[in-house]
Amino acid sequence: MARALLRALLLIAVLVLAALEVAWGQSLEGLDRLGPEERAIVERHLERWQKLTPDERQRVLENYRHWKSLSPEDRQTAREHFKRFRQMTPDERARVVQDLKRWNELPESRKQELQRTYERFQRLPPERQKRIQERLRRYEAMTPEERERVNQNFARWQSLTPEQRQQLRERWQQTPPEERQRLRQQLRQQQLRPGP
Repeated sequence: MARALLRALLLIAVLVLAALEVAWGQSLEGLDRLGPEERAIVERHLERWQKLTPDERQRVLENYRHWKSLSPEDRQTAREHFKRFRQMTPDERARVVQDLKRWNELPESRKQELQRTYERFQRLPPERQKRIQERLRRYEAMTPEERERVNQNFARWQSLTPEQRQQLRERWQQTPPEERQRLRQQLRQQQLRPGP
């Protein structure tokens, strides 16, 4: 009788363990293709992993592999950026997410062009960077009409030949400071006037 009970308990234990193993195998479907480190991470976060769709799992793995490919310096920079992101207000975070979405939608050629522009900006002396940033802040603070005028002026400037631009720069440099100030004020007043 004791033997029969022991065999029954042993049989139940084996069946329970087999069922758990099958359940475990089903919940970890596809993990046999992961490396030991990736598998260990998934197993530590199994509940979250199971809630992900196959596409989300693939994205998580790609992001993790990208992270592992970064240098220690790049990882530290990423941690600092993430820390700053978490300290932002919800509106600021939403703007960053929207900007990132727009960035991801850009064609690769435009991304490369913007990256080169950013690298050129980073090589500028700090005082020049500050001037550019201040101009950008002023531009962003303008009304749509004021921006349109600035854009039109920029388009006219772009249409000039390099020689014409240089002549204008030289004339501006030769203009006395008082006259420059007067011209700036006059230009601002013209920009503030309603258009035709």
